[in-house]
Amino acid sequence: MRFLKGHGTENDFVILPDPDARLDLAAPQVAALCHRRTGIGADGVLRVVRAKLCPEAAEQSGEAEWFMDYRNADGSLAEMCGNGLRVFARYLVDAGLAAPGEFAVATRGGVKRVRLGVSGDVSIDMGRPRVLGESRTVVNGREYRGVNVNMGNPHLACLVEEPVAGFDLGREPEFDREVYPEGVNVEIFNAVGGRTVSMRVHERGSGETRSCGTGAVATAVAAARAAGETTGTWEVRVLGGTVTVTLTEDTSHLAGPAVLVASGEWPAVL
Repeated sequence: MRFLKGHGTENDFVILPDPDARLDLAAPQVAALCHRRTGIGADGVLRVVRAKLCPEAAEQSGEAEWFMDYRNADGSLAEMCGNGLRVFARYLVDAGLAAPGEFAVATRGGVKRVRLGVSGDVSIDMGRPRVLGESRTVVNGREYRGVNVNMGNPHLACLVEEPVAGFDLGREPEFDREVYPEGVNVEIFNAVGGRTVSMRVHERGSGETRSCGTGAVATAVAAARAAGETTGTWEVRVLGGTVTVTLTEDTSHLAGPAVLVASGEWPAVL
């Protein structure tokens, strides 16, 4: 089984080229690939497959040739992954499966448009964030209120006063399961100055990761609300680097690096 590995601000992924939809991935197989000591090691798996060959993406095949079949590190399915989509798009261009410029990618969170050149950052139109009110989480034994933001996947973005470095996000934070029956990505962030925030994240199905693209957008939405704004460009600093989020009245954009770092062959399909 051929694979590549890439990352976006150190949010890392195993890429499985499967253009003809021949792989049948089960959750244990994904978890084995993502294991940091006995596998390749990653926050998730990006299966690259033609949209027309996937029942869950067939309706999107008129808009997008390729479907990003994203799996969390524990093997569970996820609707969207902003950093993963940047890495996915970089792979398509580097492999000659898409031309540099702007094109669409099918995801479980809907069709997303990406823009990239032969090198450099990748920009994604992430769509309009849906703000669904507020909710709560418990981290380090303390309760925090946050903004419930849906980016195709669920987020709870919590503004805190203390430095984010002091938080333990290795364990899943407590949250309201009536609000988030399928789990939630929890972001803890504080204001650095101007339109700059520092963020850490616990992703459902993966644990704490070095970055989260949809989480960065959700954080920018929450930061803008706290500042009495709805639009503008925000710099979001994560453990793995920095991404830029632009909020408009109609949509949101995420821009940042996407790097392919390795390729190889897994000895056998697990």
